[in-house]
Amino acid sequence: MSAHSEARGTLYLVPTPLDFGVTQAAPAAPSEWLPAETLDTARRLTHWITENAKSTRAFLKRVDALATLAAPVQAHQIVELPRAAHKKGDHAPQAGSDAQARELLAPALLGHDMGLVSEAGMPAIADPGSSIVRAAHAIGLRVVPLTGPISLMLALAASGLNGQSFAFVGYVPQEATERTKRLRELEAQALKTGQTQILIETPYRNAALLQALLQALHPHTRLAVCAALTLPRQVCRSALVQEWKRSPKAVAEDLPLDAPCVFLLGR
Repeated sequence: MSAHSEARGTLYLVPTPLDFGVTQAAPAAPSEWLPAETLDTARRLTHWITENAKSTRAFLKRVDALATLAAPVQAHQIVELPRAAHKKGDHAPQAGSDAQARELLAPALLGHDMGLVSEAGMPAIADPGSSIVRAAHAIGLRVVPLTGPISLMLALAASGLNGQSFAFVGYVPQEATERTKRLRELEAQALKTGQTQILIETPYRNAALLQALLQALHPHTRLAVCAALTLPRQVCRSALVQEWKRSPKAVAEDLPLDAPCVFLLGR
């Protein structure tokens, strides 16, 4: 779309593969997890808002290997979200972040279609980007989410837990006492209402979180862990806490806890 067109561009929410930074093997072709429409849209876009420019360039090179990009990667306009959005998220409306988001969308007002991407998976879901989506709606841009892997939904589907009522609660405290308190609050909510509770942790703290869950939760609470989703070594295990505790060695050997994991608890 020409920059001189009076029509406004569209904001596309572009999912990316879930393997960035978590596998030493050669990455799989993105066509394994992204449908043709998503890849074709990514191929033709040249303006991007991203969590991490380096991973976006790597993604574009993988797309280019399947279908030639509309312009060389070095010619793409790639701007990163503010660092504060990485650390604290950008889901809460704030005058400052919303104003910055509108500035980043300036090319769309000139007629350029734009892509919003995170480091892996779907932008604005357990990743920053919601301020960009809010701003796009506010200035009258069309917003189009594209199809691709979303680890939270893949994990929920594989858990056997309630998929009709669920909540993503993000991270829990790192300090042991506060973490135990929070986990028991989430468990009480899940057992009382039937609402599945979904949480995540950074990979190097996954093992500690799993142990905290096994220590804090009641024996008959169901706990599911989905690790390395969409990767060759992916494992999803769902069992009562008392069953997890019966085979701790097998758990340690079978679950790739050094990879991104999604933890789910409920009844």
